[in-house]
Amino acid sequence: MTGIILDAILMLLLVAAIGYGIRLERKLTQLRAGQLAFAGAVTELNTAAGRAENALASLRLSGEEADLLHDRIIKARALKMELESLIARGPAPVVTAPHAPATEDDARANEIAAALLRRAAPMASRERESTMPPRPAPLTPVSLAMAANQAAQQSLNRARRRMDEDLFAA
Repeated sequence: MTGIILDAILMLLLVAAIGYGIRLERKLTQLRAGQLAFAGAVTELNTAAGRAENALASLRLSGEEADLLHDRIIKARALKMELESLIARGPAPVVTAPHAPATEDDARANEIAAALLRRAAPMASRERESTMPPRPAPLTPVSLAMAANQAAQQSLNRARRRMDEDLFAA
């Protein structure tokens, strides 16, 4: 009789151990699934960090290019003002027969100088005749450079917005 009671207790303990084992197996399965999901999230985070790093490098390059462009525009404005003051102070241009250029660069320089003289002559005569400053031509190189600067800045802003969107989309 005691043998039967001990066997019954042993069977109850075995049933309880099997139930506990089943419950433990379910929790371990959930833990493994969570671990796989975590590994996937880490991989996605690593990919997003790489994209962000590339975006920042691209943004730095764009910023450097914008700084260079800005410096060039400032130098061009200063040069334009200096040329305008020299043209305004100088005598009326004397058109002479062009000499034979030594190189292609000299020929190009002669063409540019002739074009500047043709453009500057009316402005210089008008400036001498009136006390008001002359009105600039509608499409001066400076206005073209300013328009190009504005277009470049808008393009840079669009690129920055896209990078920000890409960076925060992940």
